[in-house]
Amino acid sequence: MKIPQSVLDRARSVRLVCFDVDGVLTDGRLLYSDDGREIKAFNVQDGASLKLMMDAGIEVALLTGRTSPMVERRAIELGIRHCHQGLNDKGPALDHLAATLDVPLAETAHVGDDLPDLALFERVGLAISVPNGHPAVMERADYVTQVPGGAGVARELAELFLRARNAWPY
Repeated sequence: MKIPQSVLDRARSVRLVCFDVDGVLTDGRLLYSDDGREIKAFNVQDGASLKLMMDAGIEVALLTGRTSPMVERRAIELGIRHCHQGLNDKGPALDHLAATLDVPLAETAHVGDDLPDLALFERVGLAISVPNGHPAVMERADYVTQVPGGAGVARELAELFLRARNAWPY
């Protein structure tokens, strides 16, 4: 994967990565069981890669507009301490994380796919979209992943962030 030097330079300093969930860590489809429960499919490679980022000292947060027990369960399984759901506006959650973790917004990345993510793109040091994102989101992103949402986005980004630091273990 060929990454522009400007993206590598920004990725090197990222200490906090915020992920949207639907359309980024999932393929964006909403599935319901016969009894009305919501079902989400997460990529196993993403899970291992999110842990790899956290083990390397990068804080990981989930910021999503929807509320789902599946997202909370996934965050707990992976040891993600920062899971914010039901956000009409993700900005206050980003501000809270940056203040609590003492991470400047310039050292923060946000990975999103839809219009509510644009406000964060204007504020963070590295704005990342998926190729199945809204055209306006992809246009304003500093980097667009090679893989679509739900197909290993965190896997791709773990390698990007760790290679930028010369810390990729494989």
